[in-house]
Amino acid sequence: MKGVCFLLTLVVLALATSIATASDPSPLQDFCVAVDEPHKALFVNGKYCKDPKLVKAEDFFFSGLNTPRDTNNPVGSNVTQLNVDKIPGLNTLGISLARIDYAPYGQNPPHIHPRGSEGMIHFQFNPEHTPAVAFAGLSSQNAGVITIANTVFGSNPAINPDILARAFQVDKNVINYLQKQFWYDNN
Repeated sequence: MKGVCFLLTLVVLALATSIATASDPSPLQDFCVAVDEPHKALFVNGKYCKDPKLVKAEDFFFSGLNTPRDTNNPVGSNVTQLNVDKIPGLNTLGISLARIDYAPYGQNPPHIHPRGSEGMIHFQFNPEHTPAVAFAGLSSQNAGVITIANTVFGSNPAINPDILARAFQVDKNVINYLQKQFWYDNN
């Protein structure tokens, strides 16, 4: 009897395993260039798709990616986000790109991407302490960005200083000072 129960359990598991395969469905089309005009367009992934017969090479191109950006600001960096809003051909591909220009000793403040994650980052440095540039790939057509200091200390309405003082284990006067600062957003 135990052998029959074991065999029956094994058969049920084998059938369940063969039925429970999962995969992404085949895409309906190879590309879906984003367009803001909804008439005569297909709505996919938050954007309307341009008629494939009207797609141009420019839909997959951004001019000026090779141009250094102004880093004369409090953090010494400048982020150029290249997402579906700037390159419509990225729609439905699940990728975007960021160019980060750094002044000597510049930084890109701590941040998160709520709708994606950063992949490979490529840095180009010049040994004479001149500006540097980095390129980051992101796992979303519009990953977004939240700068931590802006969110914590520059929120409106402000977060209760007593809560922040306890969370960061610092004196409340430190929190009050930080909340009065201007938090520069380099994005």
